[in-house]
Amino acid sequence: MSDPAADGDSHRIYAPDADHNFPDEKLNAVLEYVDDDEEIQTYLEAQNVNAVDRMQYNDHGKKHIEIVRNRALCLYDLLKASDVDFNGARQQGLAEEDESVIIALAATLHDVGHVVHRDEHVYYSIPLAADVLDRILEEFYDLSEIVRVKGEVLHAILCHHTAETPLTTEAGIIRVADALDMESGRSRIPYEHGGRGINTLSSQAIKRVSLHEGETSPVLVEIAMTNAAGVYQVDNLLKAKLRGSGLEDEIRIVAVNTNENHEQLVERIEL
Repeated sequence: MSDPAADGDSHRIYAPDADHNFPDEKLNAVLEYVDDDEEIQTYLEAQNVNAVDRMQYNDHGKKHIEIVRNRALCLYDLLKASDVDFNGARQQGLAEEDESVIIALAATLHDVGHVVHRDEHVYYSIPLAADVLDRILEEFYDLSEIVRVKGEVLHAILCHHTAETPLTTEAGIIRVADALDMESGRSRIPYEHGGRGINTLSSQAIKRVSLHEGETSPVLVEIAMTNAAGVYQVDNLLKAKLRGSGLEDEIRIVAVNTNENHEQLVERIEL
């Protein structure tokens, strides 16, 4: 994968909104299909109504999905570069190129259950995503492959919820990537509407998340925050998602307080 942002050192840095052209023809074809699909795009808009409009929760719509999918594929790229095993596709006898397809589809559909309710949404996502996957996958796979890819995507969707244990690297990536969408922009709508819950306030404190090639681990996640409220996003949400993901030894997370007034209660957190 080409470097979308140069920082003057030897690391590749993945900016939050960078446009990536993944060098995989099947993945690109699937992504193009998904982006042009009216049903999927409607789900991504509709799933935000319960979360944001009715519950004043952080964004779970199109922008959230774009960021989670982008960061999931960036994690995939960095882990592949370090020869981390992706057992989901491999153990199903699928091709290596199907690893990124599984990740992209799971990232796209992981929150569709919000159209039913925010509470327990992950369990509503499974039947809704299963119906959509039946239609999408027949464009790219034969029957046997459809069953296997579908199962892996649904497993990854289910396991973005911390109550479930990921059994594949692909699922672990979705779990972690979901928590990496934490910048202040995610809480803009509920904040402007008066939402002052801990999720909203802590997200307001996070200014940037960037993914790098690590020196002591395949992935280094750097988080810039402006006040101590951001600790909740890092320690309570991201830490909880990383724990049990199967990627604890592959991902190093460092959060730094960048507030220039030097009155910080927290200077640096490392997981």
